[in-house]
Amino acid sequence: MLKRQKKMNFKELHQQDKPLLIGNVWDVPSAKIAEELNFQAIGTSSSAIAKLLGYRDGEEMKFSELEYLVKRIRLNTKLPLSVDLEGGYNRTPSKIVQHIKRLLALGVVGINIEDSIVGHKRTLLDADCFARTLSEIKEYLEKEHLDIFINVRTDPFILLQDNKLAEAQKRILLYEKAGADGIFIPCIEKEPDIKAVVAATSLPINVMSMPQLPDFETLTKLGVKRISMGNFMFDAMYHQFKQSTKTILNQESFKSIF
Repeated sequence: MLKRQKKMNFKELHQQDKPLLIGNVWDVPSAKIAEELNFQAIGTSSSAIAKLLGYRDGEEMKFSELEYLVKRIRLNTKLPLSVDLEGGYNRTPSKIVQHIKRLLALGVVGINIEDSIVGHKRTLLDADCFARTLSEIKEYLEKEHLDIFINVRTDPFILLQDNKLAEAQKRILLYEKAGADGIFIPCIEKEPDIKAVVAATSLPINVMSMPQLPDFETLTKLGVKRISMGNFMFDAMYHQFKQSTKTILNQESFKSIF
């Protein structure tokens, strides 16, 4: 069980000696469990929520559906909540800001926004264009004195076979200049790569649960400031549900679940 620590604002949680471990959630029960286990903050998993509602990941659901789930989660936990906004549920900065404002009205303190979109397949957006989008989003928010932690997800390690590290480093610099508060690099696993991206920026680096991801102590030494679980806890939970149900069917008894 995680130890309780003094209360910090969401930005301060990214500057601790140990990385902020985000409890990724998809509904009210998962959020309540994260709170019971003394997580410092929670974040929605877009993939888990999409699967829960019968969609593919990649903005297939309506923003209003995401908003409803976020509202229910927020009403049932006191933990700081960050929301996976995927690509913003629009390509126009002013429209993305409208979505952010609706989340802020619910009490959300952070968002993830990513530099890839899903059509027939997931593709990286042009880095300069996405940086301009980020810059415009920040300008809109600053004009209205709205504060939210923008964790920018960059996807070279998901989508590229070659030059992943160099492309990620290039994008990190662009996004830092555009006003990002943090950088999220899913699917990065190798220690030299993690060390290199941490060295590329003064922003807190966020990594995600992966089979070969180093342990938390090693990630701390490498300078990582945030660790996400992604959708993997959700997937593991339903795998366990399937295995438990198989046991009931094989034994023709419910004794195994009590």
